[in-house]
Amino acid sequence: MAERSVLILGGTGFIGWHSAHEFLRRGWQVTAVALPPLPAPNLFPPSVRLELADFRMMSDDAFAALLEGHEAAVFAIGADDRTTPKAPASPFFKQANVDATVRFIRLCRRAGVSNVVLLGSYFSHFARLWPELELTRHHPYIRSRVEQEDAAIAEASSDIALAILELPYIFGAMPGRVPLWKPLIDYVRAAPLILYPRGGTNCISVQHVAEAIAGAVGKSGRFLIGDENLSWKDLLGRISALTGRRKPVVTLPDWLVCSGASLLRALHSLQDRESGLEPVAFVKVQTAETYFDPSPARAALGFGSGGLDEALAATIAACTDKRQP
Repeated sequence: MAERSVLILGGTGFIGWHSAHEFLRRGWQVTAVALPPLPAPNLFPPSVRLELADFRMMSDDAFAALLEGHEAAVFAIGADDRTTPKAPASPFFKQANVDATVRFIRLCRRAGVSNVVLLGSYFSHFARLWPELELTRHHPYIRSRVEQEDAAIAEASSDIALAILELPYIFGAMPGRVPLWKPLIDYVRAAPLILYPRGGTNCISVQHVAEAIAGAVGKSGRFLIGDENLSWKDLLGRISALTGRRKPVVTLPDWLVCSGASLLRALHSLQDRESGLEPVAFVKVQTAETYFDPSPARAALGFGSGGLDEALAATIAACTDKRQP
């Protein structure tokens, strides 16, 4: 039987790197396309084809040539909510998340790639679940993620099996990259007690996300990927315990959270910047319980559960430079 092959756009990123190794474990041939430079040497075994290039700057012909011969492709790039671009933010997020996705899928169709896995955000799920919050109106980032899904479905049509993975908060580490959680980890380590809003989220280890990506090839539809529903108090308590000293977590009143969000919005305005998540309106999401049941997606895609403490420990270690994974 011919070896199966996958191209991962963003293959040296946090999720892309883990998914590449999961595909390798399953016997796939992997092509990783990513921006230079490499975050660390020897990221992949010699069997992996590595192309260091900027997708935005590549011609359609050049990228379609890379895609040819692959059974599947993974879109693992885009702008996340940490980015605070120059105002207005919407064009930035649309270009990075919507336009790039449409181009990617169009080129997959041209090259004969029959399966695409698109990495999105669980905020799209909550935009559908809570229409009264008008998340797409207030938040350019969430708007881009919802439009990304809709545009991808339209572009894929019936020619491509498109699996959209709506991802929550992900923990773990990889060589050469500092986790996005470093500011939170530094805060937990330094604070005598931890002040945080009420509410909670769903969390998952990056290994199980990688398993979901590999398991999504050949599937179509939206899949809510996650593992544990945790209150912020429980999550931060676990993080503090894993740093070596469990600290009390004090829940801030909503009015104080809103005050801080107003100051952040004012700072962005002074800098002529706009957040992808409008700070004051986002308080309603931050203080909510963004929980969901991951079992339908787990049954469909076959990814694992558990191991969150190990993923949290790896995140903490990578943020404190005690080791590199």
